[in-house]
Amino acid sequence: MNLLIDMGNTRLKWAVTTAGHIMIGSPLVNSRINREELIKLWQGRYRPRRIAISCVSANQLLELVQSVARELWLDVDIILVKSRAKAFGVINAYQQPENLGVDRWLALVAAWQQYHRPACIVDCGTAITVDLIDADGRHRGGLISPGLMLMKKSLGLGTEALPFSEINHAVGLADYTEAAIYSGTLMAAVGLIKQVLATQADDTQLILTGGDAGLIAGQLHLPCSIDPDLVLRGLLCALEGRT
Repeated sequence: MNLLIDMGNTRLKWAVTTAGHIMIGSPLVNSRINREELIKLWQGRYRPRRIAISCVSANQLLELVQSVARELWLDVDIILVKSRAKAFGVINAYQQPENLGVDRWLALVAAWQQYHRPACIVDCGTAITVDLIDADGRHRGGLISPGLMLMKKSLGLGTEALPFSEINHAVGLADYTEAAIYSGTLMAAVGLIKQVLATQADDTQLILTGGDAGLIAGQLHLPCSIDPDLVLRGLLCALEGRT
């Protein structure tokens, strides 16, 4: 058995794997993670042979996770996955491949392993990232934008009169400020994705992941796949050394 850990900017997602099958665990919000929570989550339930970690969050959180893993399983093999120039059938477009976020790299790997076709991969998380891969597994580059929550927070921080709200509202032209912000930020994300897809071939597979994937997909009105565990599946590919 192996343990997969996807440490994002907002949440820690994890899964255990046996014979190539993934069993998803309950995610943790980064701000609530501490030693006791991790021990309670993992102690006595699993004994992994290897742990594969994807981390884009704070270094101190990574150090905590590694420390708890060593405390629970002294001899466990911990693999901190990094972005590569070429691996698992995918060719990284970045001039400095290690600078591509490892979550984006693993999403590309998982998408290529599953579809083997041109794809547009959108992570709808703390940031919205858009990455394209062609029919030969070549990453064509990507885009990064603030996620929905960051867009709303930036309006609240950068203006005197615009309020920050986490409440959902009806989508469309609004007659009060909170709803106008809700729809404006959502439509900004939708417009970004549609603009990218407008320049791609009709057979491009659209794949959405991340916490706001369902919300954004509901406004796209386009065929798409929602895969909340894309990075975890990319971690499994890396762990198994798939080609």
